[in-house]
Amino acid sequence: MTSSLTRRRFLAISAGTAGAAAVGGAAPLWMRDAAALGHAPPKGVVTTVPTFCEMCFWRCGGIAHLRDGKLWKFEGNPLDPQSMGRLCPRGTAAVGAHYDPDRLRQPLMRVGDRGGEQWKAVSWNEALDHVAERMNSIKAEHGPESVALFNHGFGQRFVQHVLRSWGVINYAAPSYAQCRGPRDVGFTLTFGAGVGSPEPTDIKHTDCLVLIGSHLGENMHNSQVQEFAQAVERRIPVIVVDPRFSVAASKAKYWLPVRPGTDLALLLAWCGLLVREGRYDRAFVQQHGHGFDKFAAEVQDYTPEWASKECDVPPELIVAAAREFASRRPACIVHPGRRVNWYGDDTQRSRAIALLNALLGNYGRRGGLYVSQGIKMERYPLPPYPKSDKPRADGGDADRYPFADEGITTSIRDATISGKPYPIKGWFVYSTNLMEALPNPAETVEAMQKLDLLVVCDTVPSDIAGWADVILPDTTFLERYDELLTGYGRNGWAALRQPVVAPPHDQKPAWWIAKQLAVRLGIGECMPFDDIEEYLRARVEKSGHFWDQFKKEGVIVAPHQPTTVEEGLQLQFDTPSGKVEFWSDQLAAAGFDPVPKYTAPEPPPEGHLRLITGRAPGHTFTRTQSNPLLHDLMPENEVWVHPATAAKLGVKNHEYVRIKNQDGIVSNRIRARVTQRIREDCVYTVYGFGAKNKMLKSAVGRGASAGALNTRYKTDPLMGATSIHGNFVTLVKEA
Repeated sequence: MTSSLTRRRFLAISAGTAGAAAVGGAAPLWMRDAAALGHAPPKGVVTTVPTFCEMCFWRCGGIAHLRDGKLWKFEGNPLDPQSMGRLCPRGTAAVGAHYDPDRLRQPLMRVGDRGGEQWKAVSWNEALDHVAERMNSIKAEHGPESVALFNHGFGQRFVQHVLRSWGVINYAAPSYAQCRGPRDVGFTLTFGAGVGSPEPTDIKHTDCLVLIGSHLGENMHNSQVQEFAQAVERRIPVIVVDPRFSVAASKAKYWLPVRPGTDLALLLAWCGLLVREGRYDRAFVQQHGHGFDKFAAEVQDYTPEWASKECDVPPELIVAAAREFASRRPACIVHPGRRVNWYGDDTQRSRAIALLNALLGNYGRRGGLYVSQGIKMERYPLPPYPKSDKPRADGGDADRYPFADEGITTSIRDATISGKPYPIKGWFVYSTNLMEALPNPAETVEAMQKLDLLVVCDTVPSDIAGWADVILPDTTFLERYDELLTGYGRNGWAALRQPVVAPPHDQKPAWWIAKQLAVRLGIGECMPFDDIEEYLRARVEKSGHFWDQFKKEGVIVAPHQPTTVEEGLQLQFDTPSGKVEFWSDQLAAAGFDPVPKYTAPEPPPEGHLRLITGRAPGHTFTRTQSNPLLHDLMPENEVWVHPATAAKLGVKNHEYVRIKNQDGIVSNRIRARVTQRIREDCVYTVYGFGAKNKMLKSAVGRGASAGALNTRYKTDPLMGATSIHGNFVTLVKEA
């Protein structure tokens, strides 16, 4: 029923779009698509073009289908190791991104006060001339370091390249401090290497899978979800730690609904149990471990009984789960997770997950954490970046956060507000909605009011675009070339993004925007090629591959190299000791705990519940809310609340309520989902809803913004991640 309704509604939207174009005197959209690609629209003919997806960061290889020259469908490329011939709901809905009725169509410049959402349409020349003029003014007064880049997505590669060639040294993506950063730093401190993307979890061959707040099946990481489905079919034991009975928990042998914020207590108790009972891989620890005796002494007193009181789960369940996964070692995985910035101690919690995996001896083992392999693609000869004598203000130089190895978004925001170490006067925001991604939106607004220039480049009018001085409309991934994608996994691989259809309006690809801006900034030599295809062809052919074949197949897969000990891999660890660091001397030297220690989380105020958040399989945060196919599947979010809690509040199932946090911030209205699948002391909702930008007509005001409620946050002292589960709320009934 839903599928057919979605298709009917999408076809109606598509027909309406084409009809509107025809009424205006222009050719129908499908004819313009075909003509722009240099061929006449065939009759009754289906053509295919391989490319790779950008509906999320997994970047699966897919094949776009055109019927009579019109974009028809998008499905997985069987040659691609990411998709393995299948796409998730978001990927198959990429067609809807092309036809999104709320897409940005032409460059816009602000009229009136910043944030007032009043615009005038301008030409690309006028928009880029204005941006270059303002950037050069900032450079003349403050230096190029006073312009910062917030970037996300694959299309930003050339934008970042041009800005760095101009002198920008401060750049950061929310995917680090607001998502995966604590995990990668925690694993690097332990094994000498981060986890990367995709995570090297050999779910395909594992005999046991432990998920701690990882919602496989809801957070739609394609290849992992496929392997997870196969693992469930194989009936392997799955252990899920989550305050909520997630989709993954419904497949589990053991579900541990821990009190929010107590995950580290459980992890330390599991480590202690494995050490005391000798259920760890002694051979692995003896050969590869550093400081194990001191680690063992630290975790000795963390017992299941102690953890039971902290986590509010029976000690027998803690013991049974630990003995289950320990009995399957080394073909057992404690999943590293993603979007792990929860409570402010997230690097140490992720390090505890890494240490638990180390006890299982699963690093570089079949069914455990394999060691990813890559592919070498030759570089294009580009000029070097200029050097700056100023310190970085983005926190990426490790002065403020000693173990940060990337730029930190909130550090840029802090520097913009404080003017220290120097003023930040310009922001270039590419494909990221900072109003939702960063904690405490009031601080983001305060920072933006201090800017001389705010440029937003995106495909849809996100909330951050509402504050811009200049909006540059980007193409969707089906409409452009991008940099080569080189991936890591069981095999190294490279993928080609190439245009399938022309953009429907006056959108331009990011590489073109970057090149045009470079010319205006007087650094045109930083992109010394006439066309992006010339650049890509040179890289591919210099690497010994055939360009025409690459365009036809979309993927190059490198010869297989060993990824596990069973295949002949020799383990190496890029740590100071050259071994797995159960005890971290470098943490101790920097004044941090060499073995993670647990601190009990702050309890909710009287009458309040902890707000926890997650993702939906049919949306990518705020980026897909106006996609007609995905909006049709999930037009708004819900707030999960336990029946006992709902009864106390007088809230009924499917009733509209508002969420009010401890600082008095009140959300848009949102439906209550009264369910036993969540603990009584918390509520849950999905991120990405509650848009405020009036240009996002189909999604504005739909559902509640979890980001707006995240007014209080803690910052991880090791690497700068900001917490998202530190706020307490109550539910307010609609009048």
